[in-house]
Amino acid sequence: MRKLVTAAFVSLDGVMQAPGAPQEDTTGGFTLGGWTVNYWDEPMGGFMGGIFADPFALLLGRKTYEIFAAHWPFVGKDDPIGKAFNAATKYVATTSNEPLTWENSVALRGDAAAEIARLKQQDGPDLLTQGSSGLLQTLLAHDLIDELRLLTFPLILGPGKRLFGKGARPEALKLTANSVSTTGVIMSVYERAGEVETGSFGMPEPSQAEIARRERMKREG
Repeated sequence: MRKLVTAAFVSLDGVMQAPGAPQEDTTGGFTLGGWTVNYWDEPMGGFMGGIFADPFALLLGRKTYEIFAAHWPFVGKDDPIGKAFNAATKYVATTSNEPLTWENSVALRGDAAAEIARLKQQDGPDLLTQGSSGLLQTLLAHDLIDELRLLTFPLILGPGKRLFGKGARPEALKLTANSVSTTGVIMSVYERAGEVETGSFGMPEPSQAEIARRERMKREG
């Protein structure tokens, strides 16, 4: 069974849109594209190298696929990430009938969640997502992500496409690795850890003031 790993750049407020360049994704009037560039350092390069160290197949949404297909085939043979991405199988969740021109690309049409669940049951390298915020909502909603590798930047970006959007569902995670770059980027690896367990710091018997507060909350919604 293959593992599905989501690697993502996110701001402190959870935005992951257009991390690499101003014109990467201007959807919704987003004007802050390229927000990761000035934070890059050697520890971040090491963390990213770890993500790509083992064999992988890319799992992408159509828009991220188009961004990558317009860039990575043209970076030159000496670029290590370009070499790895060009050689990898690219699975693309899409409703479009447009041909996929990047080498080793495979379209996943129809029910994306079912197709990806089927892929996970097959033999082969782990599935690795990059970008693809829309597809990630489907993966989150259907509990298909096994591991999160996040680089969290010390930025607040406001409106934009988010990692944990409408597809997010309650789930506990286990932090398995954590480090900080020289520029303040937190690099973390999380694995699934079951359901969220709740507790209470409240008194065993609530005060009359607390009872009244709860009733007021019910009335006010």
